[in-house]
Amino acid sequence: MKRTYLITTGIAMLILFAACGPKPKEDKESMSSISTETIKTAQDSLLAIYGDAESFRIQKGVEQCAQFWTKEDGNDSLFITFCKDNFSPVAGGEMDTLFNRLNHYFEMIYGYYNMMTIELMRNLHEPGVDLTAIDERFGSWDATAHFQEDMFNNQTAFVVLLNFPHYSLEDKNTKGANWSPRQWGMARMGDLFTARVPAELLLKASETMVAGDNYISFYNIYMGNIRNDANEQVFPNDMVLITHWGLRDELKSHYGEKDGQKKQELIYTIMQRIIDQSIPETVIDNPEVQWQPESNKVFKNGKEIEANAEPDQRYQVLLDNFHVMKELDPYYPFYDNAISRSFDGGLEMSQADVENLFIEFVSSPVIKEVGNLIKERLGRNLRPYDIWYDGFKSRSGINEAELDKITEAKYPDNVAFKAALPGFLRKLGFTSEKADYIASFIAVDPARGSGHAWGSEMRSDVSHLRTRIAETGMNYKGYNIAIHEFGHNVEQTISLHFVDNYMLHGVPNTAFTEALAFIFQKRDLQLLNMENNDPLAEEMETLDICWSFYEIMGVSLVDMNVWKWMYEHPDATASELKVAVMDISKDIWNKYYAPVFGVKDQTILGIYSHMIDNPLYLSAYPLGHIIQFQVEETMKGKDFAEEVLRIWSQGQLSPDVWMIQATGAKLSAQSLIDKTAEAVEKIKTEA
Repeated sequence: MKRTYLITTGIAMLILFAACGPKPKEDKESMSSISTETIKTAQDSLLAIYGDAESFRIQKGVEQCAQFWTKEDGNDSLFITFCKDNFSPVAGGEMDTLFNRLNHYFEMIYGYYNMMTIELMRNLHEPGVDLTAIDERFGSWDATAHFQEDMFNNQTAFVVLLNFPHYSLEDKNTKGANWSPRQWGMARMGDLFTARVPAELLLKASETMVAGDNYISFYNIYMGNIRNDANEQVFPNDMVLITHWGLRDELKSHYGEKDGQKKQELIYTIMQRIIDQSIPETVIDNPEVQWQPESNKVFKNGKEIEANAEPDQRYQVLLDNFHVMKELDPYYPFYDNAISRSFDGGLEMSQADVENLFIEFVSSPVIKEVGNLIKERLGRNLRPYDIWYDGFKSRSGINEAELDKITEAKYPDNVAFKAALPGFLRKLGFTSEKADYIASFIAVDPARGSGHAWGSEMRSDVSHLRTRIAETGMNYKGYNIAIHEFGHNVEQTISLHFVDNYMLHGVPNTAFTEALAFIFQKRDLQLLNMENNDPLAEEMETLDICWSFYEIMGVSLVDMNVWKWMYEHPDATASELKVAVMDISKDIWNKYYAPVFGVKDQTILGIYSHMIDNPLYLSAYPLGHIIQFQVEETMKGKDFAEEVLRIWSQGQLSPDVWMIQATGAKLSAQSLIDKTAEAVEKIKTEA
């Protein structure tokens, strides 16, 4: 999971997502104090000085400045003077000079803000100290909260608005196809200041989101204390799993294992109790009690104790995030609400287009064929948790305990894993020089949560790879997650160090960094010097990707529809939201999953923690998988390392332009659907 994008906290990321919209929404009240007559006077004054050659920039720049100019910024006369004094023409190189200076200053600002935030949140993200209230206070403080306000108050934001046009997504996709990297950087400069949110609201939003992150980070289940209804211990003493990631991965690990389904059923019951909030509050992150999930009984020191259910806290956290995002809506003139900010602005893809893309895929007839194939391989009817069926992976035939021994021996701590990074890259085809260079900008830290990748925002700084490391060393699950995060870090380094200019650094949206993370993650066994000699390996890989798409797209459809519901019911209680999430989960299940699984009214699609603590992030995952598949198809038969460097050094283009330059075509899942059908037929023939 990629933790940051341009500044540092989730809320700052959402602020910057306001960058790609078209004209301001007409139904939103403008904060501007500048009259239409004053705008025209300023434009005419500049046109008289610089002529028609600058007409587009003048027209656009003055309008952009006026959109955010308030009485506190000065009267109409001062506005006209500001425009005349601060417009930088292309002729004579003034605009280029301004662009270069702003690149330098913003890299310093974003870079040091990022470094500061990493240090302030270090205790929250890394184990080693007992957390105190003061750790949470500093960890929830957003160092960037006043940045936007300061940039408007000292009028730097207005200099940017005046000189760098903000292009609509349509313009970026059409005109941008012929832009040079420098022109793209200037367009991204024009994306920086398209919202003016009061600092106190940014701080409130940051605190709310950090509180949600902490809630999820400490939502651990002590699996060694889980008992079945025969009061038998089922999992190892030292197993502690975070929801949902740890629970899901543990469930996946038991395919092909004798009596593995009994463990899977227990984990599934735990998940259901988390979703419907019948989970006893005392069993969350508590090593002192034993729990029978099926009967929902709790024991301490061998005696049953009374245990109250978690009081819908899961949904209160989601509701808190919604309310704080909704409070920000009036300050984004280009977007209706947080949904459009996230999709039209952040992903630069409309919510409707993304939803239709996902529905088209999960409705494909080939999905039922894959489901039938899984049913045959399992020798039983499908259960709802088989959305995480892991039997198409080559490693599914390898005992995970043996993999644990290998990874624990190789990587006893974060230092050993850090030392292995250059070697990983060399195994993937990077030259020693490139491997050493990229790895030198990645730090490896242990994680309290499931792990994440936190990118650097300055070329002199490092990105951070965090993953859980047990006392016995890095187990296979931790290693697998670490390779995923390593893929993020490689992207973060390439897209910062190998782009034309700082404003172009990064990727079009988080799905594009997820794509490289997935590409690295699927090569985890290769990096352990394990090879797959299965003649059906490619077909199995295609089926695995298809089934992963199917699962995560359903989860994302739930996420999108939950946010629509919250906007339709802004005064809902946590209890009402819980019912709505469960109803929406059942509805999505019944439409797209029940025909494959043969069972209705399941809520399992509502288990993902991202939905609770990371607003509207989930769509990035299925989009990332689609990008992964399409890019990997393009990379076949080519030098892997060279292609990674070529593709991810494009920088922050729009998704359409990025995909066309990377693969020759726009984003589409049709090629995966076609290849899945071929894979099913080939496997049937071989059988």
